Amino acid sequence: MDAAVLKKVALFEGLTQGQLAKVAQIGHSRTYPAGAFLFREGETGQEMFVIAEGKVRISKSVPGIGEEALAILEPGQYFGEMAVIEDSPRSADAIAHVSCSVWVIERSRLDQLMFTDKDLAYVLLWTFVRTLSERLRETNEKIKGFFALSRF
Repeated sequence: MDAAVLKKVALFEGLTQGQLAKVAQIGHSRTYPAGAFLFREGETGQEMFVIAEGKVRISKSVPGIGEEALAILEPGQYFGEMAVIEDSPRSADAIAHVSCSVWVIERSRLDQLMFTDKDLAYVLLWTFVRTLSERLRETNEKIKGFFALSRF
Protein backbone atom coordinates (compact mmCIF):
# COMPACT_ATOMS: atom_id res chain seq x y z
CA MET A 1 0.00 0.00 0.00
CA ASP A 2 1.52 3.32 -0.96
CA ALA A 3 1.75 6.45 1.16
CA ALA A 4 -1.01 8.27 -0.80
CA VAL A 5 -3.51 5.51 -0.01
CA LEU A 6 -2.37 5.28 3.62
CA LYS A 7 -3.00 9.03 4.07
CA LYS A 8 -6.73 8.33 3.53
CA VAL A 9 -6.82 5.81 6.41
CA ALA A 10 -7.98 7.52 9.62
CA LEU A 11 -5.24 5.85 11.65
CA PHE A 12 -2.51 7.44 9.53
CA GLU A 13 -4.02 10.82 8.59
CA GLY A 14 -1.92 12.73 11.17
CA LEU A 15 1.39 11.43 9.79
CA THR A 16 3.82 13.34 7.59
CA GLN A 17 4.75 12.13 4.10
CA GLY A 18 8.04 10.76 5.43
CA GLN A 19 6.28 8.87 8.22
CA LEU A 20 3.69 7.50 5.78
CA ALA A 21 6.54 6.22 3.59
CA LYS A 22 8.00 4.41 6.63
CA VAL A 23 4.64 2.81 7.44
CA ALA A 24 4.22 1.78 3.79
CA GLN A 25 7.47 -0.20 4.04
CA ILE A 26 6.45 -2.35 7.02
CA GLY A 27 3.21 -3.87 5.72
CA HIS A 28 2.33 -6.48 3.14
CA SER A 29 -0.78 -7.40 1.17
CA ARG A 30 -2.95 -10.48 1.66
CA THR A 31 -6.19 -11.61 -0.02
CA TYR A 32 -9.09 -13.70 1.31
CA PRO A 33 -12.08 -15.29 -0.45
CA ALA A 34 -15.61 -14.50 0.77
CA GLY A 35 -16.38 -16.36 4.00
CA ALA A 36 -12.74 -16.91 5.00
CA PHE A 37 -11.68 -16.12 8.56
CA LEU A 38 -8.92 -13.53 8.87
CA PHE A 39 -8.80 -14.47 12.55
CA ARG A 40 -11.01 -16.10 15.17
CA GLU A 41 -12.08 -14.94 18.60
CA GLY A 42 -9.73 -16.27 21.28
CA GLU A 43 -6.69 -16.61 19.01
CA THR A 44 -3.49 -14.82 19.86
CA GLY A 45 -2.95 -11.96 17.45
CA GLN A 46 0.28 -10.40 16.22
CA GLU A 47 -1.04 -8.30 13.33
CA MET A 48 -3.49 -5.57 12.46
CA PHE A 49 -5.26 -5.03 9.15
CA VAL A 50 -6.27 -2.20 6.82
CA ILE A 51 -8.90 -3.02 4.19
CA ALA A 52 -7.70 -2.21 0.66
CA GLU A 53 -10.63 -3.79 -1.25
CA GLY A 54 -13.81 -5.63 -0.29
CA LYS A 55 -15.52 -5.83 3.09
CA VAL A 56 -14.74 -7.54 6.40
CA ARG A 57 -17.33 -8.55 9.00
CA ILE A 58 -16.43 -8.34 12.68
CA SER A 59 -18.63 -10.68 14.70
CA LYS A 60 -19.00 -12.71 17.86
CA SER A 61 -20.51 -16.14 18.28
CA VAL A 62 -23.35 -15.96 20.81
CA PRO A 63 -24.24 -19.31 22.45
CA GLY A 64 -27.76 -20.39 21.49
CA ILE A 65 -28.11 -17.61 18.94
CA GLY A 66 -25.21 -17.93 16.48
CA GLU A 67 -23.19 -15.19 14.81
CA GLU A 68 -23.83 -11.62 15.91
CA ALA A 69 -22.33 -9.13 13.45
CA LEU A 70 -20.79 -6.18 15.28
CA ALA A 71 -19.65 -4.26 12.21
CA ILE A 72 -19.08 -4.53 8.49
CA LEU A 73 -15.90 -2.66 7.60
CA GLU A 74 -15.06 -1.19 4.21
CA PRO A 75 -11.93 -0.08 2.34
CA GLY A 76 -9.82 2.37 4.32
CA GLN A 77 -10.99 1.05 7.69
CA TYR A 78 -8.68 -0.81 10.04
CA PHE A 79 -9.19 -3.54 12.63
CA GLY A 80 -7.29 -5.96 14.83
CA GLU A 81 -5.25 -3.08 16.27
CA MET A 82 -5.67 -4.36 19.84
CA ALA A 83 -3.26 -7.16 18.93
CA VAL A 84 -0.49 -4.66 18.26
CA ILE A 85 -1.13 -2.90 21.57
CA GLU A 86 -1.56 -5.78 24.01
CA ASP A 87 -1.09 -9.54 24.32
CA SER A 88 -4.76 -10.42 24.91
CA PRO A 89 -6.61 -12.93 22.72
CA ARG A 90 -8.72 -11.68 19.80
CA SER A 91 -12.04 -10.33 21.10
CA ALA A 92 -14.09 -11.22 17.99
CA ASP A 93 -13.99 -13.01 14.65
CA ALA A 94 -12.96 -11.21 11.46
CA ILE A 95 -14.52 -12.78 8.34
CA ALA A 96 -14.25 -11.77 4.70
CA HIS A 97 -17.80 -10.54 4.03
CA VAL A 98 -16.96 -10.55 0.32
CA SER A 99 -13.60 -11.37 -1.24
CA CYS A 100 -11.14 -8.83 0.05
CA SER A 101 -7.60 -7.57 -0.03
CA VAL A 102 -6.07 -6.32 3.20
CA TRP A 103 -2.82 -4.69 4.16
CA VAL A 104 -1.23 -6.45 7.13
CA ILE A 105 1.04 -4.82 9.71
CA GLU A 106 2.90 -7.13 12.09
CA ARG A 107 3.25 -6.06 15.71
CA SER A 108 7.03 -6.53 15.81
CA ARG A 109 7.58 -4.30 12.77
CA LEU A 110 5.24 -1.60 14.08
CA ASP A 111 6.91 -1.74 17.51
CA GLN A 112 10.31 -1.28 15.88
CA LEU A 113 9.08 1.67 13.79
CA MET A 114 7.45 3.38 16.78
CA PHE A 115 10.61 2.87 18.83
CA THR A 116 12.74 4.58 16.19
CA ASP A 117 10.25 7.40 15.41
CA LYS A 118 8.75 8.80 18.63
CA ASP A 119 6.69 11.45 16.83
CA LEU A 120 5.05 8.77 14.69
CA ALA A 121 4.44 6.67 17.83
CA TYR A 122 2.77 9.63 19.55
CA VAL A 123 0.33 10.21 16.66
CA LEU A 124 -0.52 6.52 16.25
CA LEU A 125 -1.00 5.83 19.95
CA TRP A 126 -3.36 8.79 20.41
CA THR A 127 -5.35 7.62 17.38
CA PHE A 128 -5.52 4.12 18.88
CA VAL A 129 -6.80 5.62 22.14
CA ARG A 130 -9.53 7.58 20.34
CA THR A 131 -10.54 4.51 18.30
CA LEU A 132 -10.75 2.26 21.35
CA SER A 133 -12.70 4.93 23.24
CA GLU A 134 -15.23 5.24 20.38
CA ARG A 135 -15.63 1.47 20.19
CA LEU A 136 -16.13 1.22 23.95
CA ARG A 137 -18.80 3.92 23.78
CA GLU A 138 -20.57 2.05 20.94
CA THR A 139 -20.42 -1.20 22.91
CA ASN A 140 -21.90 0.53 25.97
CA GLU A 141 -24.80 1.80 23.83
CA LYS A 142 -25.42 -1.72 22.46
CA ILE A 143 -25.44 -3.11 26.00
CA LYS A 144 -27.95 -0.45 27.09
CA GLY A 145 -30.14 -1.41 24.13
CA PHE A 146 -29.85 -5.09 24.98
CA PHE A 147 -30.91 -4.52 28.59
CA ALA A 148 -33.79 -2.28 27.48
CA LEU A 149 -35.05 -5.05 25.17
CA SER A 150 -34.58 -7.77 27.79
CA ARG A 151 -37.03 -6.03 30.18
CA PHE A 152 -39.98 -6.81 27.90
